[in-house]
Amino acid sequence: MSKLKYFIIAGLLRIAGWLSLAGAQRVGRFVGYLVWRLPTKSRQVTDINLSICLPELSDTERAAMSKRSLAQTGMTMLEVPLMWEWPVEKCLGLIRETEGLDLIDEAMAGDKGLILLAPHLGNWELAGLFFSSRYKMAALYSPPNMPEFEDYMIKVRGRLGSELVRGDRRGLARLASILREGGVAGILPDQSPRGKGNAFAPFFGMEVKTMTLVSKLIQRTGANVLITYAERLPDASGFRIVVRETGPGLGDKDPVAATSAMNQAIEQCVREIPEQYQWEYKRMRHRPPGEINPYNPDRVC
Repeated sequence: MSKLKYFIIAGLLRIAGWLSLAGAQRVGRFVGYLVWRLPTKSRQVTDINLSICLPELSDTERAAMSKRSLAQTGMTMLEVPLMWEWPVEKCLGLIRETEGLDLIDEAMAGDKGLILLAPHLGNWELAGLFFSSRYKMAALYSPPNMPEFEDYMIKVRGRLGSELVRGDRRGLARLASILREGGVAGILPDQSPRGKGNAFAPFFGMEVKTMTLVSKLIQRTGANVLITYAERLPDASGFRIVVRETGPGLGDKDPVAATSAMNQAIEQCVREIPEQYQWEYKRMRHRPPGEINPYNPDRVC
């Protein structure tokens, strides 16, 4: 059954890969609007996250943001098959503008490694392709629930030579090695982490479990850190790669100080294009002991 499920999903991805960017975005936008219109879990979680993170919005503004956000998320999901199935040159041809690439050259001067934080903002698959086309790069990933899908994912994401490493002890050692060699490590920093490598730090004003991996890598390797995203431009015209500085403190030995600095950097980027953030993810579900789970008020963490 697992193999059959894989073949069905892989087949659908390949079929979706035949779409144009405009076609994929039209389908994704429709799916997003449908998810928003119906009483879906994604709509519910999006509304809760927006009420927590952007309380300055009125009810009308929040509803409009929710609708735009789910439409943008739908577009992101339908763009994934393009990023995985299209020739790399065609994918990279979608990048119309860049901003802040000089920051990368400065950060990597003197053979220093670089940690690139890529939150779930815009099209992170395209951002990964872009940077792996320019630098020796490794990216941290969590294995999918479907084992057969892992090989496919590694193949398509690594077709420019990017090395995918699991988020286990061996994988983290490999990331540290690449950074010491002056390479680039890509990390999705806004996932709710498992295990013991975490601290509770504010994200849009709410204390949430946050990974301490980035601060540990900085301490072990002396690597610099920047944050990036691929902004979706209007009317299927392409994307803009943006690189930003993160501010001080990500390598602080105090895990709360370090994770607070990282969450602040993510928050600043999200505020630039809030509708393109993945608000339907339950980022706030892991809170300090005794605090209420905002997605299930009857449940205490």
